[in-house]
Amino acid sequence: MNEDRESPSRVRVAVVFGGRNSEHAVSLMGAGSVLEAVDRSKYEVIPIGIAQDGRWVLASGDQSYAIESGRLPVVDDSGVALALPGDSGALVALEAGDIPRALGRVDVVFPMLHGPFGEDGTIQGLLEMAGVRYVGSGVLASAVGMDKAYMKLVLRAAGLPVGPFVVVRDRDWRLDRDRVLKEIEELGWPVFVKPSRAGSSQGISKAHDPESLEAAIEVAREHDPKVLVEAAIVGREIECAVLESLGDAAPEASVPGEVLVRGEREFFDFEAKYYPDQMALHAPADIPAEAAETLRSMAVRAFEALGCEGLSRVDFFYTPSGELIVNEINTMPGFTSLSVAPQLWAATGLPYAGLVDHLIQLALRRRAGLR
Repeated sequence: MNEDRESPSRVRVAVVFGGRNSEHAVSLMGAGSVLEAVDRSKYEVIPIGIAQDGRWVLASGDQSYAIESGRLPVVDDSGVALALPGDSGALVALEAGDIPRALGRVDVVFPMLHGPFGEDGTIQGLLEMAGVRYVGSGVLASAVGMDKAYMKLVLRAAGLPVGPFVVVRDRDWRLDRDRVLKEIEELGWPVFVKPSRAGSSQGISKAHDPESLEAAIEVAREHDPKVLVEAAIVGREIECAVLESLGDAAPEASVPGEVLVRGEREFFDFEAKYYPDQMALHAPADIPAEAAETLRSMAVRAFEALGCEGLSRVDFFYTPSGELIVNEINTMPGFTSLSVAPQLWAATGLPYAGLVDHLIQLALRRRAGLR
């Protein structure tokens, strides 16, 4: 940290990671990759961890935050506590027994956060109030992208095809369960059951019959009282990353890639996403050129329908009949160097370090406040 401060002309970037949710470890793994890749000759980096109890701490900037011996990483909550950014990005260290000391102004925040209390518009709102520029989508796009039920409504309103689904709200599940179960049965079997506002495949189950459905809903409700039940769609899983332009050009879509899950897994779950030997990505995907161009166009349309900024990853099903169906959009997708979105951009010609730089530059060029 001392060496970084010797060049005050460099842009100060606060990488924020961790958080109070089940995707804490996923956030740390992405942050480790960002901290390793960011160009220290251009940027002074301030690593900020949010512990699982919600405290903000000045973290170490030289950790990999990788999965080791099957153990997921966590933010070390013994670091120097920080006050939330205020006064146009000023940070204050709060060490026990000492007078608070200023750490200086932050030029841009890179919120490497996933799930509730991070990817859902909450930290974006905090940074908006503080007048601080940040990487990624704003409050509304982040909130809509996090809530899969509203996301599908927006995508459908924009003319994009989405699969059939049923929203299971807390009150309906407690007071009108028979009606909810009847609506779900009309989707046919099997169905996928997932928390409406979670990511990284947390709490997702595949239910093959009414007996397994209720248990699957209860698993999802452990993560979110609002649950989404989707009809299973037969098709290949094709994904596409979208990146905002530094100029006035339209957002650009990466080459599509196909996700292949290894072993006996029925779907792309947490282990498949974050344990490297559990999945493979073929980029570009082996689909007809016309389908690939249509998919890329649809990915950009989804990005713009939600009003996204920075980057996103749009997931599709490509059916045997050649139909493309949007599964979901992630406004802050998994971001380790081995995650799908960075790999798609690497296959398109933009390596990981260049992607990190592009996102920081986008944030710096964005004006604070309404835009």
